[in-house]
Amino acid sequence: MNVRLIPVLLIAAYLLTSLAGCQQQGMTRSSSLDMDDNTGQFGASNRNKGTGYIYVKLAAAYMHEGLLMQAMQNARRALTVEPSNADGHNVIALLYDRLNKHDLAESHFKRAIGYQPQNSYMLNAYGVHLCKQNRFDEADTLFLKALGNPLYKTPEVALANAGVCAGRKPDMEQSERYLREALKHNPRLPVALMHMAKINYDKEQFFSTRTYLKRYREVALNTASSLWLGILTERELGNQDSVASYSLLLRNAFPDSQEANLLKESTKR
Repeated sequence: MNVRLIPVLLIAAYLLTSLAGCQQQGMTRSSSLDMDDNTGQFGASNRNKGTGYIYVKLAAAYMHEGLLMQAMQNARRALTVEPSNADGHNVIALLYDRLNKHDLAESHFKRAIGYQPQNSYMLNAYGVHLCKQNRFDEADTLFLKALGNPLYKTPEVALANAGVCAGRKPDMEQSERYLREALKHNPRLPVALMHMAKINYDKEQFFSTRTYLKRYREVALNTASSLWLGILTERELGNQDSVASYSLLLRNAFPDSQEANLLKESTKR
């Protein structure tokens, strides 16, 4: 396989997983490529303050910690005491999405949006779900609808998701337009920076790739994917010191990763 094609496959797969993450960490550093909540807050409008509200908050907290059983229990309690709680339907949809129960997830996404049709966070979350099902045009429609709400506080989230989704279609020109717009709103958005690095590598614009990777490292921790892309980029630029530095980091931090194996294989040639 052409070595230059490897980051396209690896990073595209990684960025897909970032679509399903939980609230962005803003300016903090994260341990992975994803914003901590690419799907937005769980009904950030907070219009539902009824009896189910506390259960929704508990469900969201448990889901953030990866305790899906407890999250599901509380989400179901929220809908038992308040069947029309849009946030409850949204959080249970996200849970079903994580469990790969796509029909149930879609049913609850639709119900959430039925109760709050202008809620950008829910529209964005549903768009992420559709993109993961390769329903790219439907997802794009939802991202654009989310962005059409002037009260949406984090439009960069939907823009970044739209960019990643367009890249999976693939429509790289559209992807780049969305990602650049996301970075106008938040120049330190890790997923947008990483995906722009990948796009520039594919275009053989290696100095730009280096710049985006540098910006990425300023706001997020290294990952196996980011280090491997750094290795490939610095090889193209002929900077062996940087190749050695990236390689050492990759071997030490991610010794069992696919990227570490690719590094081992590539150095045998």
